Amino acid sequence: MITNEGRVQAAFDSGVFVLKLCGDVRLTLCSTLDTQAQQLARTPGLHSLLVDLREATNVDSTALGFLAKVAIAVEGRVLYKPTIVVDNPDVQRMLEVMGFAQYFAMLKQPFTEISELCDLPEIPADREELRQRILEAHRILMRMSEHNREQFQPLVKMLEAQEETSPGGGEI
Repeated sequence: MITNEGRVQAAFDSGVFVLKLCGDVRLTLCSTLDTQAQQLARTPGLHSLLVDLREATNVDSTALGFLAKVAIAVEGRVLYKPTIVVDNPDVQRMLEVMGFAQYFAMLKQPFTEISELCDLPEIPADREELRQRILEAHRILMRMSEHNREQFQPLVKMLEAQEETSPGGGEI
């Protein structure tokens, strides 16, 4: 069942970590995705990473930046390139345009299904933490391709200017 509200589920079994994004995945889940990236970088016995986007109706650019961070976190630690399973043509096109093929193998169906996924709690972030995470996500995306650099440079400059002019950050 597809839900409009975004959520993140996960499972770890026999060295395979599965991260499943469902519904409308937006910047409010970036703290959860960032925490997963940090934990994956330290997970013993990790052999492969599978990101399942089959139930995602939308993934905003901030969440995409943290998906890229997850892939970067496991680079050199997994046996194979991380895999994204995506069957929504719009989401697949967005991933291709953003340059995700350099970090992920993309499939329409997973090799295996993992039925025991657990919902990950949404980790709250205050306004300044959220601004910092949005900035980090978009800087990661900008490094992935020239297209992304052109697309996100104005946003990054605006967020950096807010950082310089306002000690507590600025409005997002």
